Amino acid sequence: MHTLLQQVSLSSPLFILVFAGYGLMKLAHWSKSMADALTQFVFAVALPAMLFRLMSDFTALPPVDVRLLLAYFGGCLLVFLAGRLVAWRCFRLDGVAQSVFALGGVFSNNVMLGLPIARLTLGEEAVPAVALVLVFNALTLWTLVTVSVEWARHGQLSARGFYRTARGVLTNPLVVGIVLGALFGLTGLSLPKVLAVPLDMIAQAAAPLSLMVLGMGLAQYGVGEGWRISAAIATIKLLLQPLVVWGLALLLGLPVLETQVVVLLAAIATGANVYLMARQFGVLEGPVASCLVWTTVLAALTMPLMLTLTAS
Repeated sequence: MHTLLQQVSLSSPLFILVFAGYGLMKLAHWSKSMADALTQFVFAVALPAMLFRLMSDFTALPPVDVRLLLAYFGGCLLVFLAGRLVAWRCFRLDGVAQSVFALGGVFSNNVMLGLPIARLTLGEEAVPAVALVLVFNALTLWTLVTVSVEWARHGQLSARGFYRTARGVLTNPLVVGIVLGALFGLTGLSLPKVLAVPLDMIAQAAAPLSLMVLGMGLAQYGVGEGWRISAAIATIKLLLQPLVVWGLALLLGLPVLETQVVVLLAAIATGANVYLMARQFGVLEGPVASCLVWTTVLAALTMPLMLTLTAS
């Protein structure tokens, strides 16, 4: 019950921001074009800035435990492939929609929920492991879904097909932010304050604006939009992903604390950035918006359950 109340307390500010976006559309009568413009700003400016800053500091992190990354991201890859299969066989979605569907099943709200919940439930000693996952989470999952989408759009067994796919991936603002940040981090340099301060200010706007954009989407589509797809994504995210990650952690012999970290992060609700991806590609906007709300609510029950299993 204590863990449940902690997650409810941590989730409350998220819902306030979602409701704020909803109110702008319903009460202030903002137009869809305004919501689209804000989405574009978050996707093309704020999120790349946040990813750049995250990746630019990755060399300062503790040494990478390869088993931790294999357990978490190996699980993400397996569940992503399973998600695409479910989207294809059960809902007959096209390749782009399959990719967004599958992303909803693996991309957790680890920044706004995962990190603070890990600190509260597992202690400060869990923070380095969480930080490693957070850094590689951006690099791995955004690149994975971008490659998946671009291959669905342009993939052909030809040089031209591979070129169009690679160009689509490398010109994606999120991937650009990740790659440039990682390259800058490898130099070991620090950004001058005159650049770091405004970049940090923009990066800090990414998470709250993402949630407000989600609220705007709910005003357009409603929580019940595409409930069957929403339910399928939520089931994959809250049950299948943590179980697969836990199984890999056991196979790899990951220590207890690190096992609990990766399972907790896998069991967290779907991140709002998945909705931005859905809007960017114009697929599953309603079902994904609905899924984000329901997984945030239901994770308050499933996440403590998963932690209890890993501790037994």
